Amino acid sequence: MRSFSAALAVLGLVTVGLAGCSLPGSADCSRPVVSDSEVMDLIDVTGDTDSEPEVDVYTPLQTSSLAFADVETGEGTAITTPEQLVVIDVALFSGKTGEPLVATPYDGDLSRVYPVSQWTQNFPGFEEALDCATEGSRVAIALAPEDIEAQSAASLGLAENDSAVAVVDVRKVYLAAADGADQFNSGTGMPAVVRAPGGRPGLIMPEGEPPSELTIQTLKKGDGPEVTGEQPVRVHYTGVAWGEDESFDSSWDSQPASMTLDGVVPGFAQALEGQTVGSQVLVVIPPELGYGDQEQGSIPANSTLVFVIDILGLDEAP
Repeated sequence: MRSFSAALAVLGLVTVGLAGCSLPGSADCSRPVVSDSEVMDLIDVTGDTDSEPEVDVYTPLQTSSLAFADVETGEGTAITTPEQLVVIDVALFSGKTGEPLVATPYDGDLSRVYPVSQWTQNFPGFEEALDCATEGSRVAIALAPEDIEAQSAASLGLAENDSAVAVVDVRKVYLAAADGADQFNSGTGMPAVVRAPGGRPGLIMPEGEPPSELTIQTLKKGDGPEVTGEQPVRVHYTGVAWGEDESFDSSWDSQPASMTLDGVVPGFAQALEGQTVGSQVLVVIPPELGYGDQEQGSIPANSTLVFVIDILGLDEAP
C-alpha cells in the first residue's frame, strides 16, 4: 500500500455584509443506513474503527452510481455543508481486485483539519456519501468512475472505467455555525445581529457613541466544551469598526480560524474565555483592549471594535 506522504496529492490535502448561505442537509439531517443494499452487500468491512479497516470486496466490483453504508454510526456532530471542517481517516481499495490502494495514517492525530470540500475536489462522491454522517461514524462507499476525479484515479492506478471502494472514519466534525440556545440580552445601544439561513451573521450598527468599556453578550449558549485557553479555539467571526459601514474582516469569506487566547487582542480573548462550543458571542472592544492608537490595516487608530463570534470547536492542543 502506498504511504500517506506519497499519496498526499491524491487524497487532496494540499495544504459586514450579510450574504446568503444555506445548509444543504435536510432539517433533521436524516440519512439512510444503506443507500443501495445490492451494491453494498458486495463489500464487507471489519476491524476496530481506531485502526485501518479490513475490507473484503466481491470482485470485480463495478458500479455505475454511488452507493454507501454506515458500518458504524456515531453520535456526534453531523456534516451538513461541504465547507464544514472535519478530521477523517480514509482507506481506498480497488474495485477490480479488492487490493488496498492508499490510506491516511490512522494514528489518532486530530490536527489534520480540512473542509469537506477539499476532499471532494478529488472524490466528488464524498459530498453525497458523507452528507449528514456524524462524528464517530465509519462509512463504506462504493465509488463509481464519475465519483473520482480523473487525474486522481490515474494517480491511484485506476483505469478510466474502474470503480473503487472507500472507507471513511469520521474522527471529528466542527460545527458549521453556532447552534446553542438563544439568550436574552437587553441590547440597549448595542449592535443588532441578524443571521442568514446558514448561520452567517450580519451586524446592524446603531447611531451614537459606543460603550466606553468592554461589553460582552452571549447571544447563543452552546453546550460544548469550555474555552479555557489550553487548546486553540476554532471560530467564525465578523469584525466591524464602530462608525464604519463595512466589515474589516470576516472568516466567513474563507474558512473558520484557529486562535489562541494569547494570539488575539485582549478584548477578543476576554470575550472567548469561559464561553462554550456552540455559543455565539457579541463583543464591543474599546481601543485600549483592541489596537489602541495604532492604525491596523483598514482599521483607523483609536477604533472601537465590534465582533460577532461563533465558537465551532476546540483544536487538538499543540
